[in-house]
Amino acid sequence: MERKTFLLKIYPDQQEETLRRLGELGPRIQAEAARLGVGNFSIWNVSNLLLGYGEYDTNVDLDDAPELRAALEPVIDGSAELICPTGTMRLMYHDIGVVRQDKSLIRHRVFVTKLKPGCAEEYKRRHDALIEARGDAVSDGPDSNFTIWYGASYIFGYCEKVKAFDHEMTDEEREATVAWEKKQLEIMDWLTDDVDWITGEKHEPVRRIV
Repeated sequence: MERKTFLLKIYPDQQEETLRRLGELGPRIQAEAARLGVGNFSIWNVSNLLLGYGEYDTNVDLDDAPELRAALEPVIDGSAELICPTGTMRLMYHDIGVVRQDKSLIRHRVFVTKLKPGCAEEYKRRHDALIEARGDAVSDGPDSNFTIWYGASYIFGYCEKVKAFDHEMTDEEREATVAWEKKQLEIMDWLTDDVDWITGEKHEPVRRIV
């Protein structure tokens, strides 16, 4: 199985209609993804971006996933530009841990940022350091099936947070989170509302469309 993502940008003045049509076609798109052997498929929206995530059987032709793209054609034809085809976004971080097949046990955390010019390698370096510090340990939670992707200057994070680990943030955890996120602001700008509680800014929450 291979995790793959794609990224669409909706054309100006097309957003409301595109999201409506995509929502209506959601069941057909999900059915086509399942038929192709693409599991855990979802499409997320923030601003004028559509971000797709799926877990592909190795037998599926991953060259742009043309059959799945055809299922999306009624939406993207004239409405959105495919700026990162399936499989072209760069994996910047991973913490797979113990993946829950029963998705009622998790809640999604999906986030989007935009890297400042020339900051992709620094972003990767900082996240490689997290992987190195973790070593070979496989975590049971709270993060599960966590990957971060990069393409066309955008960062797209997909994470399944294990509900059993939910708790009020401790003072130590809060301090570490604030320090990390403030440092990350050196190299990126947020498009989703994940750190509004730190910065005092106002961003959209991400929405699942399919």
